Parts: sequence; C-alpha cells; structure tokens
Amino acid sequence: MSNRPDRELTPAELEAFGQELDALRQRTLADLGEADARYIRRVRGVVRLCCWSGRALLMLGWFPPTWLLGTLLLGLGKILENMELGHNVMHGQYDWMNDPEFAGRQYEWDIVGPADFWRHTHNHVHHTYTNVLGMDDDVGYGVVRLFPEQRWKPFYRWQPLWVTIQALLFQYAVAIQHLRLDKLVKGRISKEEVRPLARQFGAKLARQWGKDYLLFPLLALLLGANALAVLTGNLVANLLRNLWTFLVIFCGHFTEEAAVFAPELLQGETRGHWYLRQLRGSSNLSGGPLLHILTGNLSHQIEHHLFPDLPARRYAELAREVRLIAQRYGQHYNCGTLWGQFSTVLRRIWIYRLPAAGMA
Repeated sequence: MSNRPDRELTPAELEAFGQELDALRQRTLADLGEADARYIRRVRGVVRLCCWSGRALLMLGWFPPTWLLGTLLLGLGKILENMELGHNVMHGQYDWMNDPEFAGRQYEWDIVGPADFWRHTHNHVHHTYTNVLGMDDDVGYGVVRLFPEQRWKPFYRWQPLWVTIQALLFQYAVAIQHLRLDKLVKGRISKEEVRPLARQFGAKLARQWGKDYLLFPLLALLLGANALAVLTGNLVANLLRNLWTFLVIFCGHFTEEAAVFAPELLQGETRGHWYLRQLRGSSNLSGGPLLHILTGNLSHQIEHHLFPDLPARRYAELAREVRLIAQRYGQHYNCGTLWGQFSTVLRRIWIYRLPAAGMA
C-alpha cells in the first residue's frame, strides 16, 4: 500500500511505456565512451587517496585534528568504494571497458560480505523481483515490517531496536542475508547447503578484520604509533560507512510512496510491466552533486532500478527524461529530500511494528 496517485495503463500504453524506456537505454549505451572510463578511474584514484591519507593521519595518534580528519577521510574512502565504485562496478556498468579491474564479475569490495553474495542477492534477486513480497528479501530484510501487506509477527514489536542494530552493523546484515539462516531454522535448506557459504563468509570476514583491526594496528606498533588510535579510527570509519549505506538504501526503497507488489503480478509480466514496477517501487533523493556522488548515485534509485547496468554517473541526465516519460503516462515520480524521505521511513518502522497497523 502506498500513497501514489498513479494512473492505470492500458496494455497498449504499457507497451509504449516500455519501448520509450528501452529506447532511452539504447541511446545511452551507444553514447558510452572515454568520458565514462575517465570518471570511474578518477573515482578509484580518489578512493585510494582518501583511504591511504586517512590511514597515514591515524598513525599520528589521538591528536584531535589528525585523528578526526584521518577517521573521516578513511570513512569517506570506504563510502565511495562501497557506493560509487564497488556497487556500480559489480552491476557490470563498466564491463564494456574490458578492464579486469572494473569487471563486474571479478570485483571484490571492501566490506565483510563476499561480492559473490551481493551479486546474487542484490543484482539477481532484488533487481529481478523488486518489492515483490515473498520474493524480494530486501523488503524488511526478514526482520522489519515496513508495509501493511507484510504479515505481522510478534518480534516486529521491537523492530525499532532491530533496525538500529541493523544500521550499526549493516555490512554484516547484508552478508548474513545470503546465508538464508531463516530457511535453515525452518528446515527448508540443509546445513550442508549453508556450510560452504558460511566458510566463504568466514574467510572474507577474516580478511577484513585482519586488515582493519590487526594489520594496521600492528603496523602502528612497529612504527611507534598509537595502535589503539588506529584501531578505533578503523572501527569508526566502518561504522560511518554502515550508517550511511543503511540510510541511502532505506530511503531508496521504503519511503511512504514506495509500493510493494503481490507475487501474482509477475504472471505474464511484460517489459513495460517490469519498468512500471521499478518506477513505483523506488524513491529518489533531491540534492546536489556531492550528495549524488556520496550515494553512488543511488539518490537516483528510480533510474538505477530501471537501468542497473548503465553507469550511475549518467543517472542525473537520465532522470530528467524519465520524469517526463512518467508524467506523460500519468505516473508519480517519487522524489524528495534526504531527511524528508527518511522521516517517512522512520514513520513506517514505528507504525507497522504493531499488528493493528494494516495487519495482512
């Protein structure tokens, strides 16, 4: 359920709607070139500069300006790597460059969740079944009721607490999602099926923890620096990345005007239907270039869901045309400020914790 003033489209209109968006996608694909390649290489360079300069400043210890600046720079580097580099590269947005460093199926990002997990749960499942109840696990991530169509369960009473924990540990929540522990508990999958995934997760976790919480603190000791300051700086940088990623993702999917769909809607779904579902199930954020870069251009969540394999730097220009297409077909284009959209997310979390709020 959502407060969207959308007009229902006839089959002919749906076909035309899909054709217009297909044509927009093809025009953009034909225009990709050196400017896009330079951009993503610059992003990679900025990520490296932020991370290494941040780590260097942390070696200077607790001295307030350097520790704070070092932590913020490291956190910024991690956010950019997660959002604008890793997420977008893994969607195959730069596969056309034929550069192994930007190959979607090979990229491994700087979080505890293995990239292979994300490529399945996000690229395949979420983007195929966006906001379809029972098929898109991202709707509440199994622990949060955000729409009245979700069947209420007793533990939802405490979901403000669950969401807070999820936000603080977001990279772990994303990784564990792929293990499908809920199905294991219910006996729908076996331990043998989960075991190799758990080993893969454990190996990636060990590498990430070893780098941030062992390697660099030990290096600080060898250099006569304050290892605790380095460890704490790494911890806070990861926390900043977790909170920002959580904020952006929840604002892109669970605002007041975002819609969810019954599985029956997928029967006979055409390309036009699929595009329409992406439009109605997504939320954009208004803001300037800095906001768009820091969100990995997921501030244009509508365009990302419509065109996940197009370079995200193109979403701002695509948004202007998508908005006009939506208007021509009587479809609401959901866009608002970051804090305005997040306030509606918080409202959903609070209201739908109780069974009386639209119990399905």
